[in-house]
Amino acid sequence: MDEIFSKIGTTQTLSQKIERKIEEAIRQKKLVQGVKLPSEKELCELFGVSRTALREALRRLNARGLIEIRKGSGMYVSEIKIEDAIKSLNLYYDLSFDSNLISQIIEVRRIFEPEISRLAARNRTDEDIKILTENIADLERCDPDNTQQEVDTINRFHMNLAKATGNPIIIISLEPIYSLLPRMRNFIYANVEGEKEFTMNAQRNILAAVEAKDEERAYLETEKLVIRNHEVYERYLKKVFK
Repeated sequence: MDEIFSKIGTTQTLSQKIERKIEEAIRQKKLVQGVKLPSEKELCELFGVSRTALREALRRLNARGLIEIRKGSGMYVSEIKIEDAIKSLNLYYDLSFDSNLISQIIEVRRIFEPEISRLAARNRTDEDIKILTENIADLERCDPDNTQQEVDTINRFHMNLAKATGNPIIIISLEPIYSLLPRMRNFIYANVEGEKEFTMNAQRNILAAVEAKDEERAYLETEKLVIRNHEVYERYLKKVFK
């Protein structure tokens, strides 16, 4: 602990230097997730600073989610979860939602989703196939007047396809994007004839390829679906979301 909480000079803002010092220790895993930090009094002595400067640094670290302050217990290095990263991206995309973002998302999907299906075909388990099959069955049973239920079910299929890759980074990257798609799909399935049927058939073809572990076919079937999504956006949605 002494090398982490050593005394620091006063040439810069003390609170910023304290914040940077603790953050660096967390990033370098000298302070691991869940570990309890020394008390405020101990930290003041270790750093050789006032309580005011220390508290300002701790307040900022807490606001950034790097440490957790538990009343009556102490201060702990936060445990960073995948869900936290996804929530931050969800907020960013929600606040940035416009026609430009939609176009960019479609471009990203066209680049990544075929490769995701290829990887899912390679790594999928029997349980993944069961879940994806249930997703399609749920979509077939959806009330045609309940567009929201339909789009939520379609999104679940694609998220579960991403999970079938076995790569958590893909889930972090794609889940916030999929969270925006219901806004588009609600409009599509309510107003564009035949799109739900096209999507169901595309999902069946993707599932068949993934189940057969046919990586190339999984790639091509997914590419067809994303290209169709882009065509629909250009034809029907571009003006709506301006």
